[in-house]
Amino acid sequence: MESVTLPRIVPYEELLGTTNNESTMKKDTAMGATESEMKDQSQENAIIPRGLPKSGKFWKSNRKKASSMVKTRGLRSSWEKKEKLRQDLKRVKEKSRALKQEKIDEKEAKKERRRENLRRQEENRKKSEVVQVIKNPNKMKRMKKKQLRMVEKRDTTTIKK
Repeated sequence: MESVTLPRIVPYEELLGTTNNESTMKKDTAMGATESEMKDQSQENAIIPRGLPKSGKFWKSNRKKASSMVKTRGLRSSWEKKEKLRQDLKRVKEKSRALKQEKIDEKEAKKERRRENLRRQEENRKKSEVVQVIKNPNKMKRMKKKQLRMVEKRDTTTIKK
């Protein structure tokens, strides 16, 4: 049979993170422990044995807080490089803005041309109409319903003959 070593009982202060505080130092010196023994003991205290994780995944290790991790600053670039990048980015944004504005202007010009063409078309249609002026209103009274539907009223002042 294999022998199982049980972890030693850890005092409450040590669990809180105060491994070598004054109270434990006083206890150890009062008991007659030497400095080398206290160092060995503090190393043992630093590694607090953990129980099995609740999830049951025994291979997972304890994670450190992100704030306690050593962070690298990354590559540092000079002020000239940063300024050049800024200028390039500004130039690219300006160019894209100009292209977008150009597309918008093209669309607006097409719409305006279409409106102008429709207006001109309507004017030409009105000019080319063949009209017959009805001077006698009694003719209108004698017309049948179907014939009245065909009649359209126009402003005769604008028509040139």
